[in-house]
Amino acid sequence: MGLDDYKVLLYRNEPEGWVAEIPAIEGCYALMSTREEVLTELGQVFEMIAAEYRDKGASLPVDTTEMVHAQRSRGRFPPSRCWRAPEPV
Repeated sequence: MGLDDYKVLLYRNEPEGWVAEIPAIEGCYALMSTREEVLTELGQVFEMIAAEYRDKGASLPVDTTEMVHAQRSRGRFPPSRCWRAPEPV
C-alpha cells in the first residue's frame, strides 16, 4: 500500500500553521507552516512508518476512514450526535 491508498486529513493549526494526518495509521501526522510543507512532511513520515512495518514483516492497516462534511451532513444525524453552539445569554 502507498500514500495514495489513504485519506489525508488537512486542517489549520491556529493561530498559524497546518496539520496533516492519516487517521488510519497511528502516529502518522505532520505539523508545518504551509500546506505544501505539511503534505511533503507527511509523505516522509508515511514512508518512515511504512518502512518500519516492512522491517517487521507486517502490513499497513487498511484505511476504513469515512469523511463527512459537517455542513452537508446537518439534519442527517440524531440531535445527540450533532454539535450545536450554546444559546446566547
